Amino acid sequence: MPELPEVETIRRALAPQVAGQTILALDVLQLHLRFPVPQTLAQDLPGRKILGLERRGKYLVFRLTGDRYLLVHLGMSGRLRLAGPETPLLAHEHWQLRLETVALRLRDPRRFSLLLEGSGSPGAHPLLRRLGPEPLEAQFTETYWIETVRHRKAAIKTLLMDGRIVAGVGNIYANEALHRSGIHPNRPGRRLAKARLLRLHAMTRTVLLEALDSGGSTLRDYRKIDGTPGEFNSVFRVYGRGGAPCLACGHLIRQIRTGQRSTFYCPVCQT
Repeated sequence: MPELPEVETIRRALAPQVAGQTILALDVLQLHLRFPVPQTLAQDLPGRKILGLERRGKYLVFRLTGDRYLLVHLGMSGRLRLAGPETPLLAHEHWQLRLETVALRLRDPRRFSLLLEGSGSPGAHPLLRRLGPEPLEAQFTETYWIETVRHRKAAIKTLLMDGRIVAGVGNIYANEALHRSGIHPNRPGRRLAKARLLRLHAMTRTVLLEALDSGGSTLRDYRKIDGTPGEFNSVFRVYGRGGAPCLACGHLIRQIRTGQRSTFYCPVCQT
């Protein structure tokens, strides 16, 4: 967490607030995040204008003047908020980007977030260059999906969450898409017929779009820019519902581990 719908929800709300603004200063209170914050960043950013805000997988990309960009990842517990320049900092707020009219701040108790700078094309950055197509973009075609996974030995849930195959589908939405597709999460990709893979392709898109419409899912730390929670978690069919009855058939939802991640599925509906 946050996953694609949460990061995209943040991007959509934040972009009109920051685009066109000039960076006045970067205040770093904690250098040691997922990667150390470059010490040159505070000297390099002032005076640069934010041209736009994009998303790649679970990363936010702030396009800056001078062919530069900022790369932000929220990790497990990171939250971004806008505050007045003189508003006191909260506990665990590790940096703030002071703009002309507002300050953008990151709070992250677990410190798995990151703040990095790059130049040129963000797609060439080591953290982004191996990402697969975006699941909601045209490049994620049915043909690409089938040809990529149909001969793999790995569990289909592992393949769906592999960012090198498709970018940004996290644990929550993989669980939900697999349930709607009627596919057991541990079934190898090579043991799934084309029709079942096509259904999973469609259901992945559907689940992500529904989550976007609901502002994402709030389980613990995630909040939208305005501080309100996402609401998609209120309609989870399997995620986090181990031991509860399946909403489709009434059988108890099971919880297992797949690739070191919690997996929830219905043993009757998903085969």
